[in-house]
Amino acid sequence: MKKIKWLVPTVYIIFLMLPIYWLLNMSFKTTTEIINVYSLWPKDFTLENYVTIFTDSTWYMGYVNSITYTVFNTLISVSAALPAAYAFSRYKFLGDKHLFFWLLTNRMAPPAVFALPFFQFYSSVNLFDTHIAIALSHCLFNIPLAVWILEGFMSAVPKELDETAYVDGYSFGRFFFKIFIPTIAAGIGITMFFCFMFSWVELLLAKTLTATVAKPIAAIMTRTSSTSGYELGLLAAAGSLTIIPGAVVIYFVRNYIAKGFAMGRV
Repeated sequence: MKKIKWLVPTVYIIFLMLPIYWLLNMSFKTTTEIINVYSLWPKDFTLENYVTIFTDSTWYMGYVNSITYTVFNTLISVSAALPAAYAFSRYKFLGDKHLFFWLLTNRMAPPAVFALPFFQFYSSVNLFDTHIAIALSHCLFNIPLAVWILEGFMSAVPKELDETAYVDGYSFGRFFFKIFIPTIAAGIGITMFFCFMFSWVELLLAKTLTATVAKPIAAIMTRTSSTSGYELGLLAAAGSLTIIPGAVVIYFVRNYIAKGFAMGRV
């Protein structure tokens, strides 16, 4: 019985890790070997694909650009969502439920709907092909998600905490930053994780709103074709490296993710 108990999750984990292993396996092969030879490990092991990425400015700047606008977006989204979520969790006002639902409908809209308006607007204000343009465009989707997650964590905090702080002479700003925010640290952590991951993997807006200077790695990966076809080994190496930022973020917020599932907001 104990063996069966461990066998099921082990098989499941192996099944989930197979695509990642195969991606890593391909990244150490040449494109010719990938196409012509089927093997569970590289026959002619090569680091050429990774060398290309770390020596070609087009490739490594793609990662720098992606991380830059993703961090910008995460900070802006969470900063804007905190006061909004607090208002929804603590106050009742006319149309509050309708406004809250309207925010969520923005998150449900496909990015393709906003690609052309964003392109025209940012071109007219000279923000096209900048990191801040992508960061702000992603806010349309991340702020509603951040408000929704944070509101759940804030509503779980008793209102008596606010009242006690005011009785003790705390101003709102001092209470909010010194007492309230540390109390919902788990919610902020999980919110930053989801904002980061959406901005990191989103391709359409990032590709539409950039040309050369702020081109993200996801857009660069779509342009690896040559006269001989796609450079599959290079694509696999680039794809393997894109997993690292997400894995690092998951490592630091793994405990917060568990709390988010427990509270029903994730």
